[in-house]
Amino acid sequence: MKIIIAGAGKAGKALMRQLAAEGHDLTVIDQNSAVLEKLAVQFDAMGVLGNCASKTVLLQAGVQDTDLVIAATNADEVNLLCCLTAHGIHNGIHTIARIRDPEYTEQIMTMRDTFPLSMAVNPEKQAAMEIERLLRFPGFLRRESFANGKSQIVELRVDSQSKLRNVALLDLSSVIKCRVLVCAVLRAGEAVAPSGNFVLQEGDRVFVTAPTADLAELVKNLGISTRRVRKVLLCGGGRISYYLAELLAKDGISVSLLEQKEERCRELAVLLPKTQIVHGDCSSQATLEDQGLEQCDALAAMTGLDETNMIVSLYGAAHGVPQTITKLSREESITIADGLALGSIISPQELVSNVIVRYVRAMQNQTGVAVSVHTIADGKVEAVEFLVDSSTKNCNQALRNIRLKPGVLIVSITHGTKSTIPNGDSKFTEGDTVVVVTGSRGSLQQLNDIFA
Repeated sequence: MKIIIAGAGKAGKALMRQLAAEGHDLTVIDQNSAVLEKLAVQFDAMGVLGNCASKTVLLQAGVQDTDLVIAATNADEVNLLCCLTAHGIHNGIHTIARIRDPEYTEQIMTMRDTFPLSMAVNPEKQAAMEIERLLRFPGFLRRESFANGKSQIVELRVDSQSKLRNVALLDLSSVIKCRVLVCAVLRAGEAVAPSGNFVLQEGDRVFVTAPTADLAELVKNLGISTRRVRKVLLCGGGRISYYLAELLAKDGISVSLLEQKEERCRELAVLLPKTQIVHGDCSSQATLEDQGLEQCDALAAMTGLDETNMIVSLYGAAHGVPQTITKLSREESITIADGLALGSIISPQELVSNVIVRYVRAMQNQTGVAVSVHTIADGKVEAVEFLVDSSTKNCNQALRNIRLKPGVLIVSITHGTKSTIPNGDSKFTEGDTVVVVTGSRGSLQQLNDIFA
C-alpha cells in the first residue's frame, strides 16, 4: 500500500519502522530537512519537505493516489487540517490523525465524519490506559490480552530471588505447577525462541502464555506479590499523568502527582480535584522521601526525559516500592533499559504504532485479518491473534500433522469460553481464536500465512 506519514518525530519514526518492515511504499513529510533526509534513507522512503497541511505539499507527496495518510506532527490542529485537505483532494483516502489535547477528545469522537477521520489516536491516553491496567493487575512487567481476555501473554523478569532462576524449561511445570508456554526469552537484548533444554538465568525477561484463569495460580506458585494498589506516586505532570490520575481516581486509588512547573501544578489542581498535586522536583531524593515513597504501592516515572524516568524508577525500586513503571520515548533508551530493574516499561509510540499497524492490515485484507497485533520482547517478537473462519486451512487437524513456517509458534487456542495451551493433539475449528508468535515482524497478514 502507498502510505503518507506526516511528521518525522518519534511517533513518525516508530510508524515508519513497522510499516517499512511490512513492505509498504512510504512517503514522509516534514519541515526539518536533516531529519527528513535521514529517515528517507533509513527506511527507503520518499521525503517531501514542507507543511503537511498544504495542498501543494500533499500533491507533491502524491496524495491523489495514496491509500492512507497518517498525520503525526506535534500539532493536533495541523494533523486535523492535513487529513481534511487530503480527503478533499482524494475522497476515497483513509486518514488517521494523532490527537493529544484532552480538550479535543469528545469533539473528535462526535465530529469524526465532519473532519473526516478514519481513526484518531492518542498516545498519551493509550499509555495511561495501559499503566492503569498494570496497576490493577500487579505481578507482571507487562500483560497482553487475547481472545476477549481469555488468554494472556505476560512478561516476568528472572531476578536473584526468582524461583525460575537456573530452571530448564523441561522442568518448569514442577516449579509453577500449572500449564503455561514460554514463547520467548529476552537475554542480553537478544530474543530467543527457547527449546525444552533452555535454562533460565538471572536477568532474563521471560514471556509466558497462559489462560487468564491460570494466572492467579502462576503468580501464587512463583511467590510474586499481588497486593492491591492503594497509593500511587506519579512523577511528571504531562498528559499521561493527567489521563492516568483521572482513571485511578475512578478506581478509588490515592494519587500524588509531582510536577516541577508551578503554573502546570495550578492547572492540574483545577483539572484533577481528587489528586494531590505537589510542586517539586521528582529527581530530588528528599522530595521523593517527603512524599512517602517507601509507603507507596507503585511509582510511575513519566517526565519528558527518559534519563530522569530511569533514575527515578531505579531509586524507587531500591527503596522497596513494589511496582515501578517507566515511560521511555526513545528507541535507544529502551535498548539501554534492558539490563536495568525499571519495572514495567511503557512506550506511547509503540502502543499507538501497534494500533495503526492493525488498521493498515485490516485495510489490506478484510478476510482472515489479524484481530489484534502486539509486539513483545522490545519489538523483536510479534504476537498476532486470528479468528479461524471458513477460509482457514487445516481445520480439525491435529497440530502434529500441520507444517508451520519456520519461526512460527501457535501459543494459544480458544474455543468458546475455554482457552488452552496447545499440544500435538490440539485442533482448531471455525470460530476459534488462535494466537501465533513469530520473530518475523509483519510476515503474518492472515492466519493462512502461518502454514508452510
